[in-house]
Amino acid sequence: MPRFGLRVTVAVLGTLTLVLAGCGAGDDGSGQGRRPTGAHVTIRVPADAPTISAAVSLAQPGDLVLVAQGVYQESVKIATARITLRGESRDKVIIDGRLQQPNGIVVAAPGVAVENLTVENNTQNGVLVTGSAKAVAGLPGTSGGYDTGDEPVTFLKSFLVSHVTATRNGLYGIYAFSAQDGVIERSYASGSADSGIYVGQCKPCNIVVRDNIAELNAVGYEGTNASGDMYVVGNRFAGNRVGLTINSDHQEKLLPQQGSVVAGNLVAGNQQTPTPEQADGGWGIGIGIDGGSGNQFSRNRIADNINAGLVITATADLPPDGNQIVENTFAANGIDVGWTFPTATQGRGNCLHANDLRTTVPAQLATIASCPVPAQSPTPSDTWAMPKAPGGIPFTDVAVPDAQPQFPNATTTGATAVPAVPVLPDTASIPLPSASLLAGSALVQTS
Repeated sequence: MPRFGLRVTVAVLGTLTLVLAGCGAGDDGSGQGRRPTGAHVTIRVPADAPTISAAVSLAQPGDLVLVAQGVYQESVKIATARITLRGESRDKVIIDGRLQQPNGIVVAAPGVAVENLTVENNTQNGVLVTGSAKAVAGLPGTSGGYDTGDEPVTFLKSFLVSHVTATRNGLYGIYAFSAQDGVIERSYASGSADSGIYVGQCKPCNIVVRDNIAELNAVGYEGTNASGDMYVVGNRFAGNRVGLTINSDHQEKLLPQQGSVVAGNLVAGNQQTPTPEQADGGWGIGIGIDGGSGNQFSRNRIADNINAGLVITATADLPPDGNQIVENTFAANGIDVGWTFPTATQGRGNCLHANDLRTTVPAQLATIASCPVPAQSPTPSDTWAMPKAPGGIPFTDVAVPDAQPQFPNATTTGATAVPAVPVLPDTASIPLPSASLLAGSALVQTS
């Protein structure tokens, strides 16, 4: 999706052919294997069903599909509500798209949990959670994401993605689109040619993105037209080209974007060269707000981003209004905060309060735009010299991640009961993170 002036061009790598281990192309695996008798059973792959797709087709609400170690060359679609798909080992249960299928896992039913496995080498997405039939069909838009045209907005309600590693996928690692009431947690995303984690087209979202690592992506996290009870908390967005973007986009419905909370994240060192290249040159930016409004950025540690720590700008005819930047710590950025409006679309009511910062563009923003400000107060604007982005690498060449923390007691815990609505965080209690947040599981280390 175009956002913050960052448009991604992704070449379709070969024909998007469905490749399933043990199944013919296009076979959903039905009719293979057996489901143990009873309610809320565990279906084991390959003991009870030869493929993950076959096991999922056998599963009933409340069942657990438990996958043994191995490489599974298939694309898994989950259309049954309230089942859990879990690997026995996060780094040794691998769904490998071989660059021949668009998605590793597609969740198209409510109440589904995806846990403790790796998805890699898909031409579009590692994990896709969506209520959009066009997205399920794998029909991409012209610049990433999905152009849903006149398709009515239909939300998938209630989901969980936990302890998942998504690496070297052509668009997004973990993608929640036209979905509500979910959690993406304790996961790792790298090598995404668009963004590692993406939440788009939801209002109200009731979604929590927490305790994740996104590194070595074009963008670590993107929230596009994601409004209302949208929480991005306690994550490590370090070592990408751009750390995090919050934006409005005409390609998706439900614009403008409003009302996200971004708190307690580490957003650092986002100028990594061995990453997929942003076609529009996004580089060295910690947080970008492009036409997003009414968002709160609190107690984030934003450091070592060579262009800027936090930037506010407009997208097309959509101004960024009423964003609050409060109690963040900025250090060693090109500039700490920059507000720039290169077109006639100007922001209003944006403000700062109690931040630890040194350099702003325009100068003295902490004084002239100190919270609170009147809602219609014009946001000051200026420009600065921005570094040119170096060339990138194909997403297929991004470094292999280290082994990541396992889902606790993966082989002995029963199916996960995903709540209808997640517990939303108390943002007032979220602290400023340390500079070493989640560093033990990250390839890119920051100072």
